[in-house]
Amino acid sequence: MTLTILMAAGPGNWERYRDPLMAALATAGVAADLVQEAAPESVDYIVYAPSAALQDFTPYTRCKAVLSLWAGVERIVGNATLTQPLCRMVDPALTMGMVEWVLGHALRHHLGLDAYIVNPNRIWNPDCPPLARDRKVAMLGTGALGEASARALQSLQFHVEGWSRSPKSLPGLVTHHGRDGLKAALRGADIVVTLLPRTPETENTLNAETLGWMKPGAVILNPGRGALIDDEALLAALDSGQIGHATLDVFRVEPLPRDHPFWAHPRVTVTPHIAADTRPDTSAEVIAENIRRGEASEPFINLVDRKRGY
Repeated sequence: MTLTILMAAGPGNWERYRDPLMAALATAGVAADLVQEAAPESVDYIVYAPSAALQDFTPYTRCKAVLSLWAGVERIVGNATLTQPLCRMVDPALTMGMVEWVLGHALRHHLGLDAYIVNPNRIWNPDCPPLARDRKVAMLGTGALGEASARALQSLQFHVEGWSRSPKSLPGLVTHHGRDGLKAALRGADIVVTLLPRTPETENTLNAETLGWMKPGAVILNPGRGALIDDEALLAALDSGQIGHATLDVFRVEPLPRDHPFWAHPRVTVTPHIAADTRPDTSAEVIAENIRRGEASEPFINLVDRKRGY
């Protein structure tokens, strides 16, 4: 039987994903028509991004799963019309991109590279930084991206401790959970990385109180979600010196408005949501595998827990 797969992913994605998806489906042994339009009752699977016009899933009575192109599903998980299984994207290349961004900026701040790259007064300061093993990194979020980033930092001998809302055991990685655990993870951290999902419970995880738990002058790297940090509290902590620098890749409003204080703040680096992106070739393989699993009555991978929101 030839399946009907609806690509509902917003402008531009059809051209990027059509050929990689068809190739991945063929490799997976799935016969399918990939379309941009179809009668709802004929659709077997939906490949989805929140930028799509499709918001009412009620007519898609035959659809076996909605397969997100995005790792974050906060813009769809609360849709009351979505009763089909929802799978988020965990793309190996996306993970690699995130690890590279985290490593790059962690090393930048660890080594104090800004002082050499931007040194208009030609100051000669031969003070060496400590070794990585003497730096504590707090990894807030120990899911696929957080764990991969933590392992990469550990490979360079950084002392990494993880934190998540609920208990999690990861071999070789000190982990904390809950409010008391957050305080323990942040205490003494030189670098804090935020890779939590966005849920009502994680919004403003870093706020005026929790920023005060951090080591004075600590660095924040946020490639996760803009809402994880209270913007006003962060700006106040930067101005006071409690936070030494914030390198931010995600924001509450994107693109970041041109008049936002982050652009002009001397202790803020803005990167334009480039830490990790879904790559068509590798993400197509993930989608094809889930469709193969659906047809074989096997469990979907990366299935979203609706109650937890990710």
